[in-house]
Amino acid sequence: MTKDELRRAMKARNRAMDAGARAAASERIMAQIEAMEVFARARTVGLFCALGDEPDLTPMLHRWRGIKRLAVPRVEGPTMRFFDYDPQTLFPGAFGILEPGPSARLCRPEELDLLFIPGVAFTADGLRCGRGRGYYDQYLDLAGFRAVKIGVCFAHQLVDTLPSEPHDMRMDGVVTDR
Repeated sequence: MTKDELRRAMKARNRAMDAGARAAASERIMAQIEAMEVFARARTVGLFCALGDEPDLTPMLHRWRGIKRLAVPRVEGPTMRFFDYDPQTLFPGAFGILEPGPSARLCRPEELDLLFIPGVAFTADGLRCGRGRGYYDQYLDLAGFRAVKIGVCFAHQLVDTLPSEPHDMRMDGVVTDR
């Protein structure tokens, strides 16, 4: 299966989940994240504002705001950068994803201790297939980036094998709803 075929298949499976099942799966994912030792130790954590077919981490953003420094991405043309999470600054940005507004404080790559990354599919050993634009792969390759990288997906998005290319960045772990 090509990456594009995989993207179409997973998008269909994700969208076939009803809202209740998606919310329950997202809660299980967040519980696993919050139980991780690496999460307990991290002072600055990168998360994401979800698209409609991704695990929704919004409740976690609200729970941990003010306890840990949280950062979420903003797409700026061909690049992506992380900014401090402040729900007051969020607006629909690139691709309809909520993003930090112009007044949000930049979180430099070297400031992140831990980064949770969405994907279309992952393997248990950390290979990731994203949506195809390369924003995360480019970000993870930036000078100074040192954070632990954890993929986040629904259990059906964990696959045995993925086509990969040299620029595909491997995750340090993957969290699902199982």
